[in-house]
Amino acid sequence: MNLQDGLISELAELCGIINEYWDIFGKRHETSIETQKAILRAMKMRIDSEEDIRREINKKKTYQWNRLIEPVKVISVREQPLKIHMFVPLKEDEEATLLWSIEDEHGQRDDFIIAYQEATILEEQWINGKRHLKIELSDKTARGIGYYSINVECRRTGNILSGKSRLIITPDACYIPPSLIGDWRSQIAGSENPKSKIQNQKSKTWGLSINLYAVASDANWGIGDLGDLKKIIQWIADLKGSFIGINPLHAIANKKPFGISPYSPLSRLYKNFVYLNMEDITEVAESDDLRAIIESNEFKSELERVKMQRLIDYEAIASCKERILRQAFDIFLARHYLPGSERAKDFNKYLSEEDDLLDSFATYMALRRHEVNNGRGEDWHGWSEEYRDPQNNAVKEFKKNNDKEALYYKYVQWLIDRQLEKISHIAERSGMHVGIYHDLAIGSVGCGSDAWMAQDMLAYGMSVGAPPDDFNLEGQNWGFPPIIPEKLKETGYELFIQIIRKNMKHCGAIRIDHALGMFRLFWIPDGMKADSGAYVSCPAEDLLRIIALESMRNRTMVIAEDLGTVGDNVREMLNSFNMLSYRLLYFERNYPDSAFLQPDKYPVMALCAVTTHDLPTIYGWWVGRDIEVKKRLGIYSGEDILQRDIENRERDKTLLLNVLQSQGLLKLNSKLQTPNSMTPELCLAIYEYLARTPCRLLSVSLDDAIGVIDQQNMPGITDSYPSWMQKTPVMLEEFIDNKRFNNLSLMLCRNNRCLI
Repeated sequence: MNLQDGLISELAELCGIINEYWDIFGKRHETSIETQKAILRAMKMRIDSEEDIRREINKKKTYQWNRLIEPVKVISVREQPLKIHMFVPLKEDEEATLLWSIEDEHGQRDDFIIAYQEATILEEQWINGKRHLKIELSDKTARGIGYYSINVECRRTGNILSGKSRLIITPDACYIPPSLIGDWRSQIAGSENPKSKIQNQKSKTWGLSINLYAVASDANWGIGDLGDLKKIIQWIADLKGSFIGINPLHAIANKKPFGISPYSPLSRLYKNFVYLNMEDITEVAESDDLRAIIESNEFKSELERVKMQRLIDYEAIASCKERILRQAFDIFLARHYLPGSERAKDFNKYLSEEDDLLDSFATYMALRRHEVNNGRGEDWHGWSEEYRDPQNNAVKEFKKNNDKEALYYKYVQWLIDRQLEKISHIAERSGMHVGIYHDLAIGSVGCGSDAWMAQDMLAYGMSVGAPPDDFNLEGQNWGFPPIIPEKLKETGYELFIQIIRKNMKHCGAIRIDHALGMFRLFWIPDGMKADSGAYVSCPAEDLLRIIALESMRNRTMVIAEDLGTVGDNVREMLNSFNMLSYRLLYFERNYPDSAFLQPDKYPVMALCAVTTHDLPTIYGWWVGRDIEVKKRLGIYSGEDILQRDIENRERDKTLLLNVLQSQGLLKLNSKLQTPNSMTPELCLAIYEYLARTPCRLLSVSLDDAIGVIDQQNMPGITDSYPSWMQKTPVMLEEFIDNKRFNNLSLMLCRNNRCLI
């Protein structure tokens, strides 16, 4: 390695770029110099010359000494009294007075003043010929969890240095509903107390996992909506279920091929209007003119065409709904907003509770429509130059001249918020112990509103993804830029806080997609294959503490999706914060043996399930549909890999039958015969096997329960597989009345999974 490459590696390490990783097959991958350089450039580092690299290394090493106070400090509520560190440049004979204040979210402020000679000096450093002191200041007050502002000043002869920081005081664990707590701590500790085991059996529950967009019903407009969700909530509550897990509802483009994945949103802060229940909008119900449009032959014909299609037509559905929503908005303005009705007051209340983020989202959406109409496309990188930066005066002028258009997008988000709020109340009144279980995507696309608003924080030229694994042999590239950890920290984690807070609203549980990404995120340079990427470290404890704080405030439990190449230390840390692990039947084995775990070997603090949207349904897995599709799409790089998967699948089916028989869930001959197809009875036995685990939550897949063969998403495929577009083959009205679900409910309650 030459000198410059050595300096690159040193800088990469300082920036959190991990120099190697091991994939799921046990193969070591060393991070190349080319990958390190690409990531450093994406982090906005200047590395064109040896002098540049040395300068960046020096900046990293002296980072904290060159600012009066660190931008954010995240601590446990138990780490008090608070210790604050200031980094003060002072000559040896210079006098200074230190002033600092701490202010809570309600404006309550405490002020302090001290001569630096009376302060505790922890360390002295000489940097670029200047003397710097690390000084410790102590807060005497024990403060509660929450967000605080710290302002500091150093008054020296002739000048004043000032700085500010955000202090975040957090609980040590996430919220768990009282009904689910039991005495899980004693079980984790290995308690053999029989009474403890009984209590733990009672403090478990189950729910249904659905892809909301896929639900076909007589009432919806060709895509599952919040009206369908309300019916499903009431139905599952009657069956003694405690939650409904749904796909992310994030705002997306609603256009093929790249704008329909709920995991590649324009924004994780706001939601997709196609999920609105149009019949539950006041302006639609109270307007004869709007009802006439909806009941017209032309409109009914268009809706019928969309509903009859085999696959979801996002663009056509969005067009139909927006046509009605824009007229509903005009009615709202005339009948409510301008006269100042009670409905208008509720809208204004919503706006007052929101922050500048809603204004930015609405401005982006209005600009996006304007630029598309002028032929410049949906990606803000191709917009008129003056609109690419949200801080430009041209953007402010546009907002002022298009305030009605921006208000329309705020109106739509208000409608979604209020419909979700209503459904959440229904779940609570129905006795559900959790309610709506939301899903949070790991990131958002680079052309979207989140990226436009926070573009200085993003690593362009990079995509987030994952290295190769059993189900994705080439690795995965998810096609959106990562957030630069240092930039996020410099803003006091504001964007992360808002994303967590807004996604916890109106729900009892949230699934954090790819929880490993809070510890380290896999960055793939543009133009490189996925296995050429590298992991970049993230401030895990800070992020987990923020989630715990928002979890407690919103009374929302957290499920951390910890699949893939996740180390034990990651799971231990997640568990220490009361974040439930995410355990799938397919992966819970006696490694290195391939045999499936016995139910009692599953962890207590976990949600267990058979599958996810990215993996085969149990019906598809049994007949090898995923293998068949991968073969057809040319995903297999060789016949040997295809044959290995076929042989492993046959082996796994036999192993699954073995574990079911060991639990007395199947009555087969002494010589096991593998059934050719999945049956409702076998599917029920598999879920009863999961019901016998001690896991806190069990998620039943709607696709499994109604016998769907094809999985919802084929990772890495954009146009040759109908990902995110498949409708349930059974109508909502039919499967609600299906006796199969009554049998499922009886079985789950028999296994003490119903909290009554």
